[in-house]
Amino acid sequence: MQQKYAPRTPAEYDALAIARSIVDVAVDKKASDVTLMEIGQVTTLADFFVIATGNSDRQIGAIASGIRDRMKEEGLTLLQQEGESGEGWGLLDYGQIVVHVFAEEQRQYYDLERRWSDAPTLLRIQ
Repeated sequence: MQQKYAPRTPAEYDALAIARSIVDVAVDKKASDVTLMEIGQVTTLADFFVIATGNSDRQIGAIASGIRDRMKEEGLTLLQQEGESGEGWGLLDYGQIVVHVFAEEQRQYYDLERRWSDAPTLLRIQ
């Protein structure tokens, strides 16, 4: 029997632990250059960014889908999702954690690590 979880608000979860879980999912889905940044020290947008690269639109979709599934299991509510299949990027907003999944070209274009270079990088998996 699968246990059902009530949705949790951002104040009800350990954001760093969840962000690390998101990193694990991205790595399991073969994302490359997975980066976890603690942006909460430099902005009020979120506490953490998880940034990952997929090699194709299909892989980007699989990474995002895997993260959505895991977070649903964890009882987290997806607040906002952006990006469509074929656009080369996707964004998942979980409040304290924002996940960016890019194709290589879009990742280089947006260059979030440079734009948020004042924020500590906690983890980077090439």
